[in-house]
Amino acid sequence: MRWVFTACACVSILAVALICAFLFANGVPALAEIGPLKFLLGTTWKPGNNIYGILPMILGSIYVTAGALVVGVPIGLLTAIYMSRFAPPSVNRILQPAVELLAGIPSVVYGFFGMMFLAPAVQNFAKTDFARYTLHIEDGKGLSMFTASLLLGIMILPTIITVSKTNLDAVPDSYYEGSLALGATHERSVFFTILPAAKSGVLSAIILGVGRAVGETMAVVMVAGNQPRMPQGLFQGVRTMTSNIVMDMGYATDLHREALIATGVVLFVFILLINLCFSAVKGSGRND
Repeated sequence: MRWVFTACACVSILAVALICAFLFANGVPALAEIGPLKFLLGTTWKPGNNIYGILPMILGSIYVTAGALVVGVPIGLLTAIYMSRFAPPSVNRILQPAVELLAGIPSVVYGFFGMMFLAPAVQNFAKTDFARYTLHIEDGKGLSMFTASLLLGIMILPTIITVSKTNLDAVPDSYYEGSLALGATHERSVFFTILPAAKSGVLSAIILGVGRAVGETMAVVMVAGNQPRMPQGLFQGVRTMTSNIVMDMGYATDLHREALIATGVVLFVFILLINLCFSAVKGSGRND
């Protein structure tokens, strides 16, 4: 069985290695031909004129992912804490299947929900006097960065809730009992003893949520507006790197196709850097 497990691990490593080899073998030549600075810092994407600048898509991915984290992390973490340490078993019997069902909904269904419900709601909100005169939104659109962030925040909830709850449940009961013995209330014991003890697992949940948000394609294509320009505002259309790839790959040829693969390389490196940063944070947390 040791050899079987080793073989399975090697298959996983081989799959990652093959993906890396394909991306870099096909994407790096395009980066060299276009020019790394022109490709990464260019603000114009016009394949018909051989102009390939993906800075608007890079910023779009960053903004949409950050918005999704603002929505998803607090809600997901507080829900996990409630399910792990506050909710009675009768409530958990309802919440647990609901979270699992939320994780099983296809991306395109989320996209339809965003198009038919979230986008019109955001559009109507942008037309209100509060939005115009208080938030100074002059021309808000339903298919926008805000809608995409809100939808992605909903989509990453199952990942954050499930992984966080698992790690909170794994904290030994002696931590909680010792906190109570020192005079802490139930709430203080949970938030100042149990939660810090599960910090590493919670950060892992956030990492997985970031990966889901950055890599999501279909739902973002349907609600983000898909305008290949520099982000103009929270309620304006935006295009992410994944959306750029899926929208152009069907008809792309030659340098255009290689530029899209190079976009995949940038996306791959982007996710790798995020994982390294969170790993560093987790490592410092363990040392503390």
